[in-house]
Amino acid sequence: MSVTAEQVTFWIFAVPLVITAGGVVVARNPVYAAMNLVAAFFLLAGIYVLLAAHLIAFMQILVYAGAVMVLFLFVIMLLSLGTEHFEKERHRAIQVIGALGAVFLVAVIASAIADVSGPAAVLSPGFGTVKAVGKVLYTQYLLPFEVTSLLLLVAIVGAVVVAKERI
Repeated sequence: MSVTAEQVTFWIFAVPLVITAGGVVVARNPVYAAMNLVAAFFLLAGIYVLLAAHLIAFMQILVYAGAVMVLFLFVIMLLSLGTEHFEKERHRAIQVIGALGAVFLVAVIASAIADVSGPAAVLSPGFGTVKAVGKVLYTQYLLPFEVTSLLLLVAIVGAVVVAKERI
């Protein structure tokens, strides 16, 4: 079996992506977790480029690695968490749930790899264009799009309220 350049490039992006995603989960400092998340967003954008989804890769960097991460860091700094939050002992139940989730994720990935057969599908000429993505986003996925924006707004307001009560 020959290895293609696309497969090598995928693994160059995928392995650090899994490592930085794990860093988000295990980091004790929320700023380190946020910085790992930024790295994960950039690596994921690289995988989107490999999938010929250039618009999604661009939006991944612009929206998530840019705007959303600035928002996350702003909220983290606004809350000004001390070290007392990070020195508490971890709960065993959370560790068990995390381990079960990891096992489930590996099983799903293994079954997806086993189901892959034949060459990749040929993409239509309009695939990934701004028009095609906008049409799907604002018709089929309008409700999840709006709910996500509302959740981000509620998170910001909640962080401001919590920070105001400390002052």
